[in-house]
Amino acid sequence: MNIQQRLKIWSAFFLQVCIVLLSFTAAQAQKKSKYVCDEERPENRCSAANTCGSASSPCTIDITRSADSANVKPDIPDARNNQFFCIKAGTTVVWKSSNKNNGFTVSFGSDSPFDPDSPIMGGGKKQVTTKAATPGCYKYDVGAFRSGTVYGMSGGSKPELVILP
Repeated sequence: MNIQQRLKIWSAFFLQVCIVLLSFTAAQAQKKSKYVCDEERPENRCSAANTCGSASSPCTIDITRSADSANVKPDIPDARNNQFFCIKAGTTVVWKSSNKNNGFTVSFGSDSPFDPDSPIMGGGKKQVTTKAATPGCYKYDVGAFRSGTVYGMSGGSKPELVILP
């Protein structure tokens, strides 16, 4: 009888420890942000596969409009819309839209990592050339619109990019 009581006590104790560990793990998983820029060292996510352009070739970024959002796509093989990507400082960046009648705006808020340091506004007939200048991780706002339409503005998107030193 004494052994059964001890076994029950130890089983209950072990079960409580497991519950505490599981709740702690769940709490940590909920704290993780969906943004790469919120991670401790986002530049560690950069690789040859997601770095756009180089010192000798420009990075071309295509901004298009879908039914309900703006899409940003760097000229990286197998790139997806609004994916995280990297650019080395000093790289020339060409912002364009492959949609002929679309315009776009790109805003980094008060501190743009590009030179010139202002919102980027262009369209299907107007490419905008900038230079990556300030290293860091950036979230930015992108909007795309179709000229001549009443409800032409798409929903914005909040992609991210890293400017590497």
